[in-house]
Amino acid sequence: MKNKLLKTGAIGTLITMICCFTPLLGWILWAIGLAALVGYLDYFLLPLLAFFSVILVVSGYLHWRSRGEKL
Repeated sequence: MKNKLLKTGAIGTLITMICCFTPLLGWILWAIGLAALVGYLDYFLLPLLAFFSVILVVSGYLHWRSRGEKL
């Protein structure tokens, strides 16, 4: 379960970070005819980045705790 959560958080964060590169995504959306959606990207991508980042941090913490290391 912890490894699955860690992989989900890492992959989701990386994909979202790539998508947050809005100029590249704007060109892609323009190329497929959906350029009108560029103005709404931040409303979708920034919360998605925050969500996957929290998953990554929590799963990393759980992995660290499971190894039995102390502060």
